[in-house]
Amino acid sequence: MTVVAAYLYRDGRRVGPVSLDQPLDCAKDNSEFVWIGLFEPTAEELRTLQDNFGLHPLAVEDALKAHQLPKVDVYGDQLFVVARTAHLDGDAISYGETAVFVGANHIISVRHGSARAHSALRDQLEAAPVLLSHGVDYVLHAILDFVVDGYLPIVEVIEEDVLKMEHRALDSFLDRDEVVRLFTLRRELFRFQRMLGPMSDLCAKLEHLELPYLDPEVRPYFRDVLDHVRRTEATVGSLREVLISVFEVSHLFEQQRQGAITRQLAAWAAILAVPTAIAGIYGMNFEHMPELKTQYGYFIVLGAISAACIALYIRFKRARWL
Repeated sequence: MTVVAAYLYRDGRRVGPVSLDQPLDCAKDNSEFVWIGLFEPTAEELRTLQDNFGLHPLAVEDALKAHQLPKVDVYGDQLFVVARTAHLDGDAISYGETAVFVGANHIISVRHGSARAHSALRDQLEAAPVLLSHGVDYVLHAILDFVVDGYLPIVEVIEEDVLKMEHRALDSFLDRDEVVRLFTLRRELFRFQRMLGPMSDLCAKLEHLELPYLDPEVRPYFRDVLDHVRRTEATVGSLREVLISVFEVSHLFEQQRQGAITRQLAAWAAILAVPTAIAGIYGMNFEHMPELKTQYGYFIVLGAISAACIALYIRFKRARWL
């Protein structure tokens, strides 16, 4: 069985491992509970837990498919929560899913595609038995907080990349690969922000709604998770705006560069038009042209061409076309 850990806790302290082949007889109060962690279990393994812990079949089906948006469902006296995990894989954000079954004396987490195991989280909670003694609702908060904390490194890495691209856009022009990467990051952030919305709604429901096995003293912890999600959502929105501005600045600089090149070409064309026009006139093969007999006509024409070209060059230079 793909069981990462399965332990019985009493008054916030680990008592020992438990067997999942038969139902457990825990105390009626919240002094005892079982915390089971699964990683990509099979249908048979989940059905075993369904029979032993009375899990709702619809919730088991959702946990098995692992293609759900963040949500919270109530099935009788049990709570079913789905959260989306995320991690950065190159320039792409890969997503996983963590489903949590919450009962009176059990909490079962089912991970799919998550790159971060709950082992460190379990060790951290076991080091604070006073907090763990709150029961399954505090463990649910800890799992959601662990998932949401995984969002921050993604935002930080992308933020550093965006700042580098912004600095490069101001210093020089972005090449095609950088523009493609810019739009890739923008698309990934859009998908990420679309996932954060349901996560925010999930945490808000856990904070405000009257749900099974969520004590009032634990609600402020869910408010803290909600604040983390909203801060991440705001940062992602800001990064999307920065990406748009980087592209607009790069596009503006490219237009300015093209405009400068166009002005330079137009200025040189105007300068070259003077000798071309004069030479064209004197290149006509008419027999009777008054200037043909002038002794110094050739030098006068060259001087006129040079003077006109120099005057145009000075004019365009002052206008910063050259």
